[in-house]
Amino acid sequence: MGEETKFKLDAELQFKIAARRNKMLGHWAAEHLGLAAGEVESYAKEVIVSDLKEPGTGDVLEKLMGDFKARDIEVTESEVQAAIKKFHAQAYKEIALEFPGALGADHELV
Repeated sequence: MGEETKFKLDAELQFKIAARRNKMLGHWAAEHLGLAAGEVESYAKEVIVSDLKEPGTGDVLEKLMGDFKARDIEVTESEVQAAIKKFHAQAYKEIALEFPGALGADHELV
């Protein structure tokens, strides 16, 4: 596999991991926000899209903290960071199972 192909595959896998993590995070946050069942998927999509603004998870953290604050929900930044880390690990494992071999030894869980 050439370097360019490997780079593209790596970028695609990292995007899939982040999107999966953010979907799980959106479901977690929706529960804390008390959203109705019909609103959960829509909210999870908002969380996924919020991550496209800038590299890293700062934009997602900002969105969630803003949403919690707007509804007077007491969730700390540390709790959100822990959820991000937890769901990232879970998403990584799921994607690794779906694409065996694609996440080789040169990848690490962040």
